[in-house]
Amino acid sequence: MKRNMWAVFGFAAILAACSDGTGLSGNGAGQVSLSITTTLSGGPAASNAMFMLAGADTLSDGQNELVITQAELVLREIEMERINDDACDSLAVDHDSCEKFETGPILLDLPLDGSVEQVFVIVPDTGTYDEIEFELHKVSNDDPADADFRDAYPDMVGKTIRIQGSYNGQPFTYENDIDDEQEYDLVPPLVVDEMTTQVNVTISIDIDAWFRDGAGNLVNPQSANKGGANESLVNENIKHSFEAFEDDDHDGEDDEGNS
Repeated sequence: MKRNMWAVFGFAAILAACSDGTGLSGNGAGQVSLSITTTLSGGPAASNAMFMLAGADTLSDGQNELVITQAELVLREIEMERINDDACDSLAVDHDSCEKFETGPILLDLPLDGSVEQVFVIVPDTGTYDEIEFELHKVSNDDPADADFRDAYPDMVGKTIRIQGSYNGQPFTYENDIDDEQEYDLVPPLVVDEMTTQVNVTISIDIDAWFRDGAGNLVNPQSANKGGANESLVNENIKHSFEAFEDDDHDGEDDEGNS
């Protein structure tokens, strides 16, 4: 059963902008939405064709078939950096030039049909932002801040990603506890002012690339679990499968690439 990624945290409970502590209200600036989508290596157009032909979650290398029925990911933090300012290079640094938005942790139930799903809306201070950062982070066993998440999703404790499906007809569950910071340039920079209402940043994940070797052949996800022969391969594939870009029309494509 597909789990609602908003189930516990409502609109994601954006808590604090590190610039002034005013959080969701910011300084009266406009809204910026954050969305998520999954694609195949050929990009959104190719992925949509595959989704329509293969039922949204079936991947093939010509000999093997991988069916993904559910893909869950834990996201913890969003940070945007103002243009020409390097003070936010580390997510641990608080500085007036960065906007830091706490997300929970929040469980994302990734769309497998090529759709672009809005995750939440933030209200940053006015400014021009040229970088966005976010964290993939496992849920702790004892951190009080994670207590609500643990109660709601006990099967995700100590995990960052959980994938379920079948490989050549055999069911599998893949889980990992990867901790990773993702950082992306926004080109052109994202401009936020009092009139901003339609700005959207999409995080795109090439989920097709996760369980493939260097030659493009599928690998059994079971072999990528902790201690498996393909653990390192899949971990690296996951780290390099993300993109983030302005996508105001919510089509899953970089607006700059369409201009």
